[in-house]
Amino acid sequence: MAGIRALIGLAFLASLGITLLVLACALPQYNKWWPMFVLLFYFLSPIPTMISRRFAESIEASSALVEVCIFITTCIVVSAYGLPMILARKATIDWGACGLVLAGNTVVFFTILLFFFFFGRDDTFEYSTW
Repeated sequence: MAGIRALIGLAFLASLGITLLVLACALPQYNKWWPMFVLLFYFLSPIPTMISRRFAESIEASSALVEVCIFITTCIVVSAYGLPMILARKATIDWGACGLVLAGNTVVFFTILLFFFFFGRDDTFEYSTW
Protein backbone atom coordinates (compact mmCIF):
# COMPACT_ATOMS: atom_id res chain seq x y z
CA MET A 1 0.00 0.00 0.00
CA ALA A 2 2.90 2.34 0.67
CA GLY A 3 4.10 1.86 -2.92
CA ILE A 4 0.75 3.01 -4.28
CA ARG A 5 0.77 6.10 -2.05
CA ALA A 6 4.27 6.95 -3.21
CA LEU A 7 3.26 6.48 -6.83
CA ILE A 8 0.21 8.74 -6.39
CA GLY A 9 2.34 11.38 -4.71
CA LEU A 10 4.91 11.22 -7.51
CA ALA A 11 2.17 11.54 -10.12
CA PHE A 12 0.82 14.60 -8.33
CA LEU A 13 4.26 16.21 -8.17
CA ALA A 14 4.95 15.47 -11.84
CA SER A 15 1.63 16.96 -12.89
CA LEU A 16 2.34 20.04 -10.77
CA GLY A 17 5.71 20.53 -12.48
CA ILE A 18 4.25 20.09 -15.95
CA THR A 19 1.43 22.49 -15.05
CA LEU A 20 3.99 25.14 -14.13
CA LEU A 21 5.72 24.58 -17.46
CA VAL A 22 2.47 24.87 -19.40
CA LEU A 23 1.56 28.03 -17.47
CA ALA A 24 4.91 29.54 -18.45
CA CYS A 25 3.96 28.98 -22.07
CA ALA A 26 0.21 29.52 -22.21
CA LEU A 27 -0.52 32.51 -19.97
CA PRO A 28 -1.63 35.45 -22.13
CA GLN A 29 1.16 37.76 -20.98
CA TYR A 30 3.83 35.19 -21.99
CA ASN A 31 2.22 33.28 -24.92
CA LYS A 32 5.44 31.76 -26.28
CA TRP A 33 5.99 28.03 -26.45
CA TRP A 34 9.79 27.94 -26.55
CA PRO A 35 10.10 26.70 -22.94
CA MET A 36 8.45 23.42 -23.95
CA PHE A 37 11.84 22.28 -25.22
CA VAL A 38 12.63 21.59 -21.56
CA LEU A 39 10.44 18.48 -21.87
CA LEU A 40 13.27 16.89 -23.85
CA PHE A 41 15.52 17.22 -20.79
CA TYR A 42 12.84 15.68 -18.57
CA PHE A 43 12.78 12.58 -20.75
CA LEU A 44 16.56 12.36 -21.13
CA SER A 45 17.57 12.85 -17.50
CA PRO A 46 16.72 9.38 -16.08
CA ILE A 47 18.26 7.47 -19.00
CA PRO A 48 21.93 7.56 -17.82
CA THR A 49 20.90 6.42 -14.35
CA MET A 50 18.94 3.53 -15.78
CA ILE A 51 21.91 2.57 -17.96
CA SER A 52 24.26 2.61 -14.98
CA ARG A 53 21.85 0.51 -12.93
CA ARG A 54 21.62 -1.97 -15.79
CA PHE A 55 25.32 -2.45 -16.49
CA ALA A 56 27.14 -1.59 -13.25
CA GLU A 57 27.82 -4.24 -10.65
CA SER A 58 26.69 -1.98 -7.82
CA ILE A 59 25.33 1.56 -7.98
CA GLU A 60 26.86 2.32 -4.57
CA ALA A 61 30.38 1.33 -5.64
CA SER A 62 32.34 3.79 -7.70
CA SER A 63 33.11 2.76 -11.25
CA ALA A 64 33.84 4.59 -14.46
CA LEU A 65 30.38 3.80 -15.84
CA VAL A 66 28.58 5.14 -12.77
CA GLU A 67 30.70 8.30 -12.71
CA VAL A 68 30.15 9.00 -16.42
CA CYS A 69 26.41 8.45 -16.06
CA ILE A 70 26.26 10.82 -13.09
CA PHE A 71 28.21 13.41 -15.11
CA ILE A 72 25.85 13.08 -18.11
CA THR A 73 22.80 13.36 -15.84
CA THR A 74 24.27 16.48 -14.24
CA CYS A 75 24.88 18.02 -17.67
CA ILE A 76 21.28 17.32 -18.68
CA VAL A 77 19.87 18.86 -15.49
CA VAL A 78 22.10 21.95 -15.73
CA SER A 79 21.06 22.36 -19.38
CA ALA A 80 17.40 22.21 -18.36
CA TYR A 81 17.99 25.10 -15.97
CA GLY A 82 20.19 27.00 -18.40
CA LEU A 83 17.90 26.93 -21.43
CA PRO A 84 15.12 29.13 -19.98
CA MET A 85 17.70 31.56 -18.59
CA ILE A 86 19.31 31.92 -22.00
CA LEU A 87 15.91 32.35 -23.65
CA ALA A 88 14.98 35.03 -21.12
CA ARG A 89 18.33 36.79 -21.48
CA LYS A 90 17.87 36.97 -25.24
CA ALA A 91 14.30 38.30 -24.70
CA THR A 92 12.76 35.30 -26.45
CA ILE A 93 10.63 34.67 -23.36
CA ASP A 94 9.79 36.90 -20.41
CA TRP A 95 11.52 36.60 -17.06
CA GLY A 96 8.23 35.61 -15.40
CA ALA A 97 7.95 32.67 -17.76
CA CYS A 98 11.57 31.80 -16.96
CA GLY A 99 10.71 31.74 -13.25
CA LEU A 100 7.76 29.44 -13.86
CA VAL A 101 9.90 27.09 -15.96
CA LEU A 102 12.61 27.02 -13.29
CA ALA A 103 10.03 26.23 -10.62
CA GLY A 104 8.62 23.48 -12.84
CA ASN A 105 12.14 22.12 -13.40
CA THR A 106 12.73 21.94 -9.66
CA VAL A 107 9.49 20.06 -9.05
CA VAL A 108 9.97 17.61 -11.95
CA PHE A 109 13.61 16.81 -11.17
CA PHE A 110 12.74 16.38 -7.49
CA THR A 111 10.01 13.96 -8.60
CA ILE A 112 12.51 11.97 -10.68
CA LEU A 113 14.90 11.88 -7.71
CA LEU A 114 12.13 10.65 -5.42
CA PHE A 115 11.17 7.98 -7.94
CA PHE A 116 14.67 6.52 -7.87
CA PHE A 117 14.71 6.82 -4.08
CA PHE A 118 11.41 5.01 -3.55
CA PHE A 119 11.53 2.43 -6.33
CA GLY A 120 15.24 2.00 -7.05
CA ARG A 121 16.34 0.46 -3.76
CA ASP A 122 14.55 -2.88 -3.88
CA ASP A 123 15.45 -3.88 -7.40
CA THR A 124 15.26 -7.66 -7.05
CA PHE A 125 15.39 -8.29 -10.77
CA GLU A 126 18.73 -9.75 -11.84
CA TYR A 127 19.88 -8.65 -15.26
CA SER A 128 22.60 -11.26 -15.26
CA THR A 129 19.96 -13.95 -15.90
CA TRP A 130 19.48 -12.72 -19.46
